[in-house]
Formats: sequence, C-alpha cells, structure tokens
Amino acid sequence: MPAIDFKLMKKDRGSAARLGSLTTPHGTIDTPIFMPVGTQATVKAMTPEELLEIGAQIILANTYHLYIRPGHELVARLGGLHDFMHWQGPILTDSGGFQVFSLGELRKITEEGVRFQSHLDGSYHFISPEGAIAIQEALGSDIIMCFDECAPYPAEFGYVRKSMEMTTRWAQRCKDAHRRPDQALFGIVQGGMFRDLREQSIDDLLHIGFDGYALGGLSVGEEKELMYEVMGYCAPLLPDDKPRYVMGIGAPEDLIEGIHAGFDMFDCVMPTRNARNGMLFTSFGRVNIKGAAYAEDRLPIDPECGCYVCKNYSRAYLRHLYRSGEILASRLNTWHNLYYYLSLMRDARKAIEEDRFEQFRREFYTKRHQDMNQGQRVRGM
Repeated sequence: MPAIDFKLMKKDRGSAARLGSLTTPHGTIDTPIFMPVGTQATVKAMTPEELLEIGAQIILANTYHLYIRPGHELVARLGGLHDFMHWQGPILTDSGGFQVFSLGELRKITEEGVRFQSHLDGSYHFISPEGAIAIQEALGSDIIMCFDECAPYPAEFGYVRKSMEMTTRWAQRCKDAHRRPDQALFGIVQGGMFRDLREQSIDDLLHIGFDGYALGGLSVGEEKELMYEVMGYCAPLLPDDKPRYVMGIGAPEDLIEGIHAGFDMFDCVMPTRNARNGMLFTSFGRVNIKGAAYAEDRLPIDPECGCYVCKNYSRAYLRHLYRSGEILASRLNTWHNLYYYLSLMRDARKAIEEDRFEQFRREFYTKRHQDMNQGQRVRGM
C-alpha cells in the first residue's frame, strides 16, 4: 500500500486547473492547497488549534532547522513531529537542501553531499541524500522530499546541467535509502530556467518513480513571467495521477498562476513573514498597515474578509499595535494573512468544481488595485 493516495477529482474546462483529494496517514487534503510554513515545528504566532480554525489542512516543517535545533533524534524520542508540535494533521518536510545551499560560503557541495557550518554556532555538519532521508524518517512527517541542489539564478547552462544531473543521482540515492512505508517520497524537478534541462529532469525522475513530484528552483530572483513560463511547460509533463507541488512560491498571484498551470500544492513564508513586517494581503491588493493613512481608519483590513481579525479589529488598532511593538500585532496580522491564503485556495477549488476558474482568475486580478497592472500582463490576459 502506498503511503498516500491521490485522486484527481476534476479538471477545469477552461484551464489546466485541477481538483484533487490527497489522503495521508494523518488525514485527507483537498487540493489545490497552500501549506503554512512551520519552519521550526511551529507556524509563527499561531497555535495548531488556530490553524485548524482558519482551514489549514497540512503544514510544512524544515529538515535543516530541526536537524540543527532541537535535533531529529530528540524529536523521534518524543514521539515524532506530530506529537512534538501537537499537530495531528498531515505534515510535509522539505529536505533542507534549499536552506543548506543558501548558506553560501558556509557550505561545500560534493557528489557525496554537502558539508556546511551551522548558522547558529558555526559548527560543522554533513548531510548526504541518505542522511536527509534518515532525518526526515526520524521526524515522522507524512510527505518527505528528496535532497536536491537548488541552482542559483542567473547561472550558466553548463553549471545548471551538472547540478540537475547530480540532483537526479541524489534522487535515486534518496529512493534507495527510503525505508518507512508510511511516508511518501517526492522527487524534485530542477534545471533552472532552461526548458530542455527541466524536461530531462522530469523524464529522469519519472524513470526512477516517486509518490509525487515537486518543482524546485523557482522564486530565486527570476522575473515573474519566466517563473510562470516554467510552470506552464513543466506541469503537462508530470503524471495526472500524482500530486504536483511548486516549492517556495507564495505571492497570491503566483498561486493563482500555479493552479492555472495545473499544480496542486504550494508553500511559502510570505504570508507569515510579511505579517510580522506589517504587510497584509487583501482581496484588493497589499496593505502596509504601518502607513499614516490608517491612523484613524475604522475599517477592517479587508471588508470582504470573514476572518476573526476583520470581524473585530480596525486598521487603526492594528497600526497602533504594530507601531507599539506589541506581540499581538504579529498574532493578528498572521491570522489574517493565513486566513486570506487558505480562503483563496478554498475559493479556487470551488471555482474549479463549477468550471469557472478562468472567470475566477480574471476577477482576482480585476479586484487587486495594487497588482492589477502586473496581473493583466500575465499569460495573455
């Protein structure tokens, strides 16, 4: 029996958008879905009960950070990640590859793996593909990821090709090392912004065979149009009967375009990080709550939003909390942003079910004042 069961429920008539159901050992997820990021076994400023209340179905935790602190062996001794963080829903762990490679001069990549220094104390560590799998198996997440190299952008074709080929070899080693039948293993497509390398990566991963497939190496500095182009030609090459995941993209328009291309799963720190910096997402665009214009504004963040924050607090109060350095500012801002993201996914699923995703997409851009010009340039709109 596979660790997960993905059912493609419906395809939108006017686009490649898909409605799916992903069953894991800890529950079933409706797709398309956004995964709140709980880097260090916590979604910052939110309790697990609050995440459930706003509609979170699956969260993401980070292998690198949990390996560094408190240590995967300790988490395993305490019953695994679900018990450790008091979240009994599905969990996906990334392999830690992106975090390791973002360390720059603090790491050295070889065929065997990556030697790096901890960002906390400078201590030296080594993670191989086999080690990344062992760490994730100890954490006990429902979906684990292959160890990969995320090539920088821009980068020369020759470097990206070698990086992609090594990622493929690492993917095979990850599959060979994978032991837990209750954990699904996803392969990660690399190849930078080069179409032929992306196509080769997909072909190689399909030959190895995985429970799901992720698109890595996006949102690393490339233009939006290029990101959307890569998603557009990669999605049709991936199996219909497997979940498709775009890693680390998170602006609302990115999610809409990812769904339009035919992807099912998304994650990003953007809604939580931006919340802590006073940037809020709404149906009409972004709101910088720090602005003086909101000092006496009695309106909620978004009059169309049904979240707890918009039902009870004004823009003026949220500005006051932020400028005063109050902890509650991060709590309320995060609550709202995550609710917005999860509601966007819920509304997208309903639109696909009713064969009106293209109309939903057009209305999304029309309503967003600050981002409308960009939206009208996207994908021929």
